[in-house]
Amino acid sequence: MPHTHPVLADFLSFTLSHHPIDIVKGQLTNGVHWHYLGDGILEFVPQHGSDQSLVLSAGIHGNETAPIELLNTLVQNIATGEQPLAVRLLMLLGNVAAMRQNCRYLQDDLNRLFDHRHQKLPDSPEAQRAANIEEAIAQFFDAASGKKYHLDLHTAIRPSSFSRFGLLPYQSRPYDAYLLSLLERCDLGALLINHAPAGTFAYHSSQHHSAESVTLELGKVQPFGQNQLAEFAGINALMRAMVAGTEPTTAAQPYKTFKVVAQLEKHSEDFVLNLPSDVANFTAYPKGTLIATDQGYEYIVSHGEERIVFPNPKVKPGVRAGLMVVEVNN
Repeated sequence: MPHTHPVLADFLSFTLSHHPIDIVKGQLTNGVHWHYLGDGILEFVPQHGSDQSLVLSAGIHGNETAPIELLNTLVQNIATGEQPLAVRLLMLLGNVAAMRQNCRYLQDDLNRLFDHRHQKLPDSPEAQRAANIEEAIAQFFDAASGKKYHLDLHTAIRPSSFSRFGLLPYQSRPYDAYLLSLLERCDLGALLINHAPAGTFAYHSSQHHSAESVTLELGKVQPFGQNQLAEFAGINALMRAMVAGTEPTTAAQPYKTFKVVAQLEKHSEDFVLNLPSDVANFTAYPKGTLIATDQGYEYIVSHGEERIVFPNPKVKPGVRAGLMVVEVNN
């Protein structure tokens, strides 16, 4: 194995150990250029450039470790030449401070602070990190000459009827047909289509950089070292194919498609989610079910059946406490 810089040999350990270094760059024996741009941000560029640019992000929530470990292995494989690289690639670990403390976030949910919403919370450590990440992807995508893609990888904090699912951010332009075809080949059970602008990283890259973006939820939160990475073979194969500029070898598997019809609004600490505390993602409720109440607010199921996703009554007031979705025909 050729000698590699500590950044490349173990990107995750290097990031967690808090090395106070400035930008570092180098070139691999196969001509690939790499730039370490600061905490958790690493860029690769093929020797002869590329007209396709890809952002792979994980750890936007610091305790969602499996995707972080997948990206770490991918960095190692690019560094040794085992993984071919045919695209401009930005590898990004999100909430590094929370990763170091093995928690979801320190003060504020980072995935609610993009779309420049961090400007409302200037003293929050997550707000500062959101600003840094926005600057990094702006520089990366501003240098792009062709198609731009962004996969933001997460794991869920509660059980789910679908252990792996994707969320397309709201956008006024059509969704990318090639991305949709790729998502059929990474073992997803469901795909959600969002209904409104949001503070998520995927919405930000779609809205501000016209990237073809998706959030991928890939199973259950586990501590570092306790993930069964074989469970993520589908998304791992997809990422590696996109990095190599090849087609995934997995067969297409149809998923169920849902659209978001509402988000649960937490206005105050009087908010009550009228569901079991351990309710699973995609649990279905019939028309007329009272889902949530708050001061001057209640949410009652108005469609024949609605399912709840990301229920979390413990969020701060002003932050969504869940999404309500309905199934649509593909």
